[in-house]
Amino acid sequence: MTVPTPPRSSAPEPILVRVLRPFQQFTHTEAAGGIVLLACAAVALLWANSPWAASYFHLWEATIGIRVGGRALDLSLHHWINDGLMAVFFFVVGLEIKREMLVGELSSPRQAALPIAGALGGMVVPALIYATFNAGGPGAPGWGIPMATDIAFALGVLALLGPRVPVVLKVFLTALAIADDIGAVLVIALFYTSELAFTWLLVGGGILAALIGLNVLGVRRPAAYLVLGALLWLAFLKSGVHATVAGVVLAMTIPSRTRVHEEEFLEVARGAIDEFEAACQPGETVLTNRAQQEAVEALEHVSEAVQSPLFTMERKLHGAVAFFIMPVFALANAGVALGGLLDSLSLAVTSGVMLGLVLGKPIGITLFSWVAVRTGLATLPAQASWRALHGVSWLGGIGFTMSLFIAGLAFADATLLDSAKVGILAASVVAGVAGWLMLRSAMSNAEKDVKPSME
Repeated sequence: MTVPTPPRSSAPEPILVRVLRPFQQFTHTEAAGGIVLLACAAVALLWANSPWAASYFHLWEATIGIRVGGRALDLSLHHWINDGLMAVFFFVVGLEIKREMLVGELSSPRQAALPIAGALGGMVVPALIYATFNAGGPGAPGWGIPMATDIAFALGVLALLGPRVPVVLKVFLTALAIADDIGAVLVIALFYTSELAFTWLLVGGGILAALIGLNVLGVRRPAAYLVLGALLWLAFLKSGVHATVAGVVLAMTIPSRTRVHEEEFLEVARGAIDEFEAACQPGETVLTNRAQQEAVEALEHVSEAVQSPLFTMERKLHGAVAFFIMPVFALANAGVALGGLLDSLSLAVTSGVMLGLVLGKPIGITLFSWVAVRTGLATLPAQASWRALHGVSWLGGIGFTMSLFIAGLAFADATLLDSAKVGILAASVVAGVAGWLMLRSAMSNAEKDVKPSME
């Protein structure tokens, strides 16, 4: 079928549009976020081991404060990134979790069984492996580090294989990572929380009740939720519960319903387009034609009403998270001064993290998925083989963003934290390369099996 060529605009294309087009095309590729993230991690490592290393570490210690009247909130730049910007990251994660639970792969028990089983295995087995090396030692609090999966990196590596990868494997990995995120959020909230300030918890509970009230009343303006969300973040920050959890809690209150159904949208949109066309007059433009302006306004209104605030906010924030927040987080957290580190490295922490991610993740995901299928709780998709699913499970060992985040919560000691970072970075590289090689081999074998049957 021939795709019709859109009519050319009479106005010349602005230079800025032509300059930015390659960058816009890059940001729409599946691997783009992972590439930017990897580049920022590399810059952090190089900077932390360069002659300008002192400037790298001093930069994140700089204090930035917000003052309202006589009250002030003073935090280091590192804390603003880890507690502030990452709250936005967790907000988007929460939106993804809610969407998947309502209409995605986690919306029905049968669909959700396989990725949930895989995610459970991918959390339990790595934690056990880590605990084997660190139980009773100074590194014991880091058991949650190898439980996490970096969805951006994992999907980015999968995207490098192109269209040969069956859609069901991408769906499985996405649902697995979402289920994994749910587990990570629960681990952070339950096990990496400092002493609680119950007064601030009550304040947070009141703000949460107000957010739920907005949803019940049908308020759809993002600004109303974001203002209360900022206050919820502050309450969580002061309460002792990690502030980023506020992002997930806020996401659960965002409306997911639309104001009009598909049939009503089509009817109103077609009517508006017909009115726009009927109002066309020679020599007039939309700027001077009131009837056309009203038709455009009607089309804008119904287009907004057919989209849920949850979907709109997730879509609008995705680019900022993928190409700003996560790269900035990587830049601020991936820098490790390697000189002399081998002498002070905690081998138990590094080994526990590496083996937990590199071995624990693929073993746990594959084993628990196999058990779920064998017991009848789940079914293996027809387009997926166990070999391909095992390759995907290796990509689950790319912990990176979430693992670095949990490491920062687990360790106040710089040596233990750096030891964990070394394990995370090394394991993520090994898991990514191994997963890519295994999936490439599995796809090649699948193509060879298909060719004889076609002949």
